[in-house]
Order: sequence, then structure tokens, then C-alpha cells
Amino acid sequence: MKSICVYCGSNFGNRNSYLEAAQSLGSEMAQRGITLVYGGGKVGLMGAIADSVIAAGGKVIGVMPQALVDKEVAHTGLSDLRVVGSMHERKSLMADLADGFIALPGGLGTLEEFCEVVTWTQLGFHRKACGLLNIDGFYNRLISFLNHATKEQFIRPEHRNIVLVGETPVELIEKLSQFEVPNGSNAILLDDPKKSAIAEHSY
Repeated sequence: MKSICVYCGSNFGNRNSYLEAAQSLGSEMAQRGITLVYGGGKVGLMGAIADSVIAAGGKVIGVMPQALVDKEVAHTGLSDLRVVGSMHERKSLMADLADGFIALPGGLGTLEEFCEVVTWTQLGFHRKACGLLNIDGFYNRLISFLNHATKEQFIRPEHRNIVLVGETPVELIEKLSQFEVPNGSNAILLDDPKKSAIAEHSY
């Protein structure tokens, strides 16, 4: 795994552990030679993880729409900031650049972006691992929802296994590195173009 896209809040949250987790994840990625791909911001946990990777001598790629660059929220210390025209272009490029995905604590944007790439793995648009860094139980309720939706048969058990969970950066990176698309997932169906229509209606 050469690059990981990290989704996280543009705020720090109300616990020091969230900031510490962002810094720890950034340092761990740099030590492993894993490039950080992220939204290009300088504020909140976004700025913290970028600063951490840079401080540890790692590589960072930021991706940001021109509208946000104009609002001066872009990280000015990045050697590789890619400016795009829209949020859709931003998300697509970030996904293309990454070998896997991690969600740190964050809000609606973090959740939306993470769920989208999980769905892409489910549908076979890519075969990339997706993980939640569950700091201080931040994602406990989301994990409970996923388990509930699986029990109620809105998520297949094999698709539920796409969302990995780790309590520490080391644990989660290891899980992402070992991930394989589960047998029986739509990713297998999409290997056969004739079955793609079925897969598209199975989520």
C-alpha cells in the first residue's frame, strides 16, 4: 500500500485524542513511506495530519476545488496541491490517487466521502480497502448501524466486512494492507460485464 486517502474533520473536535490520532496516523504513514492523499486543507484535523506527515519527512498530495482555494483554506505548505473545478472532481481524483481509505473523526463531509468509496468497493468500481479509525469510540454508533442494517438484510454480510475498524493507526493500516475483497461481493459480479446490471441494483 503506497498511498492512503484520509477523510477527516476541518475542525479539531472537543477531545485532544482526536488531534493526537491525526498526528499519530500521519507519523505512522510517513514512517512506512505511505503517501497521504487528503482534501488539501490547513485547518482542523485535515491540517494536523498533513503537518504531521510533512514533519516526519513524508509525502502529501492535497486535492481542493478552486472555490475553496479562493477562500484561503488551502494548506500553503504542500509541495503537491492539485486544484480542481468541483467537489465531484476532487473526490474522484482523491480516490484514483489512493490505494486505500481511512476515516478519522469528522462530520457530514467525512461520512459522505467515506461511504461513497465503500460503495465503490461494494460495486466493484475499485478493490480498495476502507477503514474507520475509531478513536475513543467515535464511530461506535455508525458501526452499530452497519450491524443493524446487516441484520435487517439491507447490507449483505460480505459487504459489511468491507468496512474495517481499528482503534489505533498501526492496527488499521495493517488491516488495510491485508484486505481482500470478500467472496460473494458485487466486486466479483462486476468481473463479468453481463452481470454488472445486477450489481448496480444490489446495494
